[in-house]
Amino acid sequence: DSATSRHPLEDLQKLAKEWDVPVLSDEFARLMDINDPLAGFREKFHYPKMGDLPLVRRVDGQPPVDPSEDGIYLCGNSLGLMPREVRNQLDTQMSQWARFGVFGHRHGFMPWAFCDEWLLQDMSDLVGALPEETCVMNSLTVNLHLCLTAFYQPAGARTKVLLESQAFPSDHYAVESQIRQRGLDPAAEMICLKPRDGEHCLRTEDILQTIQSRGQEIALVFFSGVHYYTGQLFDIAAITEVSRASGCLVGWDLAHAVGNVPLRLHDWDVDFAAWCTYKYLNCGAGCIAGAFVHRRHLGGGSRERLPRLEGWWGHRIETRFDMTNQMEPDETAGQFRVTNPSMIQAACVRASLDVFKLAGMQQIRRKSLLLTAYLEHLLKHRVPSCSVISPRDPQARGAQLSLLLACPVERVLSELEARGVACDERKPNVIRVAPAPLYNSFGDVLRFVKVLADVMPTDLN
Repeated sequence: DSATSRHPLEDLQKLAKEWDVPVLSDEFARLMDINDPLAGFREKFHYPKMGDLPLVRRVDGQPPVDPSEDGIYLCGNSLGLMPREVRNQLDTQMSQWARFGVFGHRHGFMPWAFCDEWLLQDMSDLVGALPEETCVMNSLTVNLHLCLTAFYQPAGARTKVLLESQAFPSDHYAVESQIRQRGLDPAAEMICLKPRDGEHCLRTEDILQTIQSRGQEIALVFFSGVHYYTGQLFDIAAITEVSRASGCLVGWDLAHAVGNVPLRLHDWDVDFAAWCTYKYLNCGAGCIAGAFVHRRHLGGGSRERLPRLEGWWGHRIETRFDMTNQMEPDETAGQFRVTNPSMIQAACVRASLDVFKLAGMQQIRRKSLLLTAYLEHLLKHRVPSCSVISPRDPQARGAQLSLLLACPVERVLSELEARGVACDERKPNVIRVAPAPLYNSFGDVLRFVKVLADVMPTDLN
């Protein structure tokens, strides 16, 4: 089992020995794909073809592009591919709208007045939560603001927020604005942890030491589950445990973690979390997002404990349509909802969750560990001029490897895109590569490394 403490490269080398083929050979990638238990899931997605990718062009000295050939899509950390079942789910909702009109709110498949609740069981399973701790609503940053409004309550000496120095801009802006809303100065109230000199990732011991030494000042610890730039998977369990022991509330932005790594939010005792659904969850650009609130913050009396921003959709369903203007908050995380969800977006999420339910996160994670270990091994031997800045420990990263280039990133990315590669850049000189286990193959990884080796400048010295 590659999800154990054994390095997944050892699994790859063991298989290579059994098959009597080198890990670096084309045959090895072919055999890995033949024996991949998730191989059939690629057919559940629309996978881009060379002829459809808008930046593919004829490269001098190269044979003509075959428009029917699969591209090399390694950008699921930015936007996941479209599940084929999405069209059927959307057609069902469009048909019900056409046939039922307003009656679609309470009749048909996933009636619109309850369509978000049709997603809760499978979404909660995916993040390791109870259904009543989970809600599907809004977009990621809106959900972060709703949670921060409730959970960031500076008082006395506890006024500060601890986060990464290079948190995703939305996280940084949200925290800054929440601090200003309380009449405080973000420059004074934000503790932004930086990696040690010469390093790219934060060390867990440095995070825990900061919490323990400054815990009396910290009102909220707010981190990303997987760092968008480096791909580092933070130790959510350890950071949460130490935060709570130090009297701090703790929340997580799981945009790059959900659908990428196994999560156990309830068992880890996380206070709140929020995530989007368009990256590894493959629900479409800007699709409806999710949030988690631990059940100890819910139920009777929570309205007084949590100063939420409230809206009609957070009212309990039994009396929501009585129109009394007397708020009766839902007893679940649904009390954080402020407006009704889009049945179109809910249909996209439904299609995606069906795929994840069938595949299972443990199997997805196992393949992910193998894919990134394979990618790292190929890069080491075929493109030694680029450095992997993601954690070298496979258990401390998700599906993404961030590659530090010794040349202008725009130059390399343009040549990759011309040859049908979809990945992305983060300035000044990092390319993010994310083989998504549900639809990427070992052959995709091998093709990418070959193309990268071909386009890397030879005049780096």
